[in-house]
Amino acid sequence: MAIEIERKFLVVADDWKQLALPVFMRQGYLSSQPGRVVRVRIEDQSAVLTIKGKTTGISRGEWEYPIPLADAKELLDGLCEQPLIEKNRYRIAIDDVIWEVDEFFGENAGLVVAEVELYDAEQAFVKPAWVGVEVSHDHRYANANLFKHPYSHW
Repeated sequence: MAIEIERKFLVVADDWKQLALPVFMRQGYLSSQPGRVVRVRIEDQSAVLTIKGKTTGISRGEWEYPIPLADAKELLDGLCEQPLIEKNRYRIAIDDVIWEVDEFFGENAGLVVAEVELYDAEQAFVKPAWVGVEVSHDHRYANANLFKHPYSHW
């Protein structure tokens, strides 16, 4: 089992946009229940099925499998809970970590969050100036919640 250790922050400036090119993503959920999230994601021309377990602190089990692009499109359009999450993702390397900045569209437009995946919950990392308050423990910012309770409705 792989373990995802992730911290999430709000983004407070646009400086990050000059550091990477965007990749468009569409994702949907076959299950969005806490403790058993099953997600389908298309990123560029590849697709994955991801299963995430119960979150404990900032860690949870995560399993990810490549799937055929055509299958992912069928799942997103026919089986996933609606609406789908659409966003641009920017990957930015700073020191020994990769920051993933997500710029959301649709009902979540205006929301920009940055995530950093760590090897250890206590791992030190440099927080860029464009990273603001931490929202790791605020479940409203989880993608699996944003399609049910969009940012524009808060």
